[in-house]
Amino acid sequence: MPDTARPDTGADAEARLLAALAAHDGLTVAVSGGIDSMVLAFAAHRSGRLPVRMVHAVSPAVPPAATERVRAYAGREGWDLHVVEAGEFGDPDYLKNPVNRCYFCKSNLYDRLGGLALGTVASGANTDDLGDYRPGLDAAAERDVVHPYVEAGIGKAGIRALARRYGLTDIAELPAQPCLASRVETGIAIDAADLAFIDRIETRLRSRFGETRTIRCRITAAGVAVEADESLSPDHAEMADLIRGDCEAEGRRFLGVRPYRRGSAFLHGTGGA
Repeated sequence: MPDTARPDTGADAEARLLAALAAHDGLTVAVSGGIDSMVLAFAAHRSGRLPVRMVHAVSPAVPPAATERVRAYAGREGWDLHVVEAGEFGDPDYLKNPVNRCYFCKSNLYDRLGGLALGTVASGANTDDLGDYRPGLDAAAERDVVHPYVEAGIGKAGIRALARRYGLTDIAELPAQPCLASRVETGIAIDAADLAFIDRIETRLRSRFGETRTIRCRITAAGVAVEADESLSPDHAEMADLIRGDCEAEGRRFLGVRPYRRGSAFLHGTGGA
């Protein structure tokens, strides 16, 4: 049952999550560096109830800050961490950026993890993800990947409550941070240089306006657009001034700053980032 259906506290969520984790003899957690997988990894390791391995996959679609976060936690908490190449950039189906791009991404990821797996592979998918178009979940199902949050009926609010309960103040309020490829409009080929540009723009804006703000740099057929959450509406002009030169230096048409709209780079169906 989703945590949106009933009041949830960190203690409630923790009890259900630990019960879901205990159903497995061992887990390999796919840790992206976002709040969902980070809290899952933390809880699984701290429970001490089963052997746990963390695997973090790096690629041009993974923000360097996410990799740094995973490494820092692994060093601090003593995780059994393995860092691998994600491999999706060797898949032409992924690079074409079709509507089901995430299927090819997750297929490559879980195939890589399979060779390192200690017990069952687990993802940070939660109940809030189930209402979206998530082709990556199809790839997970084909490979028997489990989703402990879903099994425990925990959504994003419950995950944030868990983070606060565990004292993970540095990630408790992190905005959703899907892969950088999610900023590229469907049908535009995925290119490492584009993803590096996206990360550079978003990093600069968050360092100026706050790490907990939702900011997206979109690559579209018409040009580059920046989207920011409603709280940043008064700052749109300043944001534009900060990045206009970067776009011009790379010969990219800058479309301006506009309100954040979830999934606006995703041209078919629902979902997106």
